[in-house]
Amino acid sequence: EFMQTFWDIEAAQAKAIQHLVSFVRDKSEFITFAMKTHTDSLKLQVDGCTLLLEILSQALEQDVMMALDENVTSCLLDVVRKHSENEELLSLVCTLLMMISASEVAAENLGKAGVIPDLLSIVRKFLHNEKICLSCCGVLWSLAVSENNVDQALLKSAVPVTSAVLQEHLRNGAVTESACSALWALSLQGCLTENEYEPTTALLLDALRMNPERPVLVKNACLALASLLRLSEIAALRFITDSRGSGIKLIKDAYHLHFDDPEVVESICVLTNEMVQYDDVVLDMVSQKMEELLFEIKNRFPSS
Repeated sequence: EFMQTFWDIEAAQAKAIQHLVSFVRDKSEFITFAMKTHTDSLKLQVDGCTLLLEILSQALEQDVMMALDENVTSCLLDVVRKHSENEELLSLVCTLLMMISASEVAAENLGKAGVIPDLLSIVRKFLHNEKICLSCCGVLWSLAVSENNVDQALLKSAVPVTSAVLQEHLRNGAVTESACSALWALSLQGCLTENEYEPTTALLLDALRMNPERPVLVKNACLALASLLRLSEIAALRFITDSRGSGIKLIKDAYHLHFDDPEVVESICVLTNEMVQYDDVVLDMVSQKMEELLFEIKNRFPSS
C-alpha cells in the first residue's frame, strides 16, 4: 500500500524495498528453523513451503529479487531428500527452488549442495507431473547459465532427462518452454553427446511445431537449434529432412507469427546464420525462398 501511494518517489520505493527484503529474510529464517526442527512432520513441511511460496511470490510481485541465505536452500534440499516420495510436497519445493535459483548466489549454493542428482531423480519419478517438470527444468537452466562452475558430468546427465520432459509434455506450452530453455543452456555448455544431436533436433522441431504461438519458446528453441547446427551436420540434415516437415518452413511460419518481436526475429537470424554453413541446407533454403524472408527482415530492422 505504501509503495502504491508513493509510487513516484524514488527514495520511498527504495526504503520500501529494503523493508521487504528484510521482512522476507526474517520470515524465511523462522520458517526454515521450524522445518529443520520438525523434519518428520509432513504437515509442517507442506505448511512451511506453502508459506515460503506465498512470501516469495509477494516479494516478486513488487520486483524484489534477493538471494536467500544457505540455510533456506539447505532446508529445502533436506525436505527433498527426507520426503522423496511425496509428490505434493516435492511440487511445492521444486517451485521454490526454481524461484530462488533466479538469484546467481542461490544458484551457486544449490550447485554446491549437489541439487542436480536430486532434481533428476524427482523428474524421473514424477515425469507425469507438469508442475514438477517445469520447475526442475527452470532450476537446470539457472544452473547451466550460472557463471559459477557446475560439474559438467552432472549437467550432461541432465540432457536425457530434460529431453524426456520435452517428449512427455510437448502439448503443454509452459513445460515445453522451460525444457527448451534448459536444452538451449545445456547445448551452449557442450553437454550434448554426438548421439544426442539428431533426436534433440527432432524434439525441438516438434516443440516449435506444436507451440508456435509462444514467443519465448520459439526464441529458445531457435537458439538451441542454432547451437546444435553449429556443432553437427547431422543435426542440420535432420533439420531439413524431418519426417514431419522441414525446419525451414517452421521458422518461416514462426517469423510470420512473431515478425514484430525483435528477440524472436534475432533468434531466427542466429539460426539462419548457422544453416548457411551447409550446402544441402542452403539448397533447401533457396528452394523455399528464404532469401525473400531475409530481405524482409533486413528492411524491417535496418538498424539492427
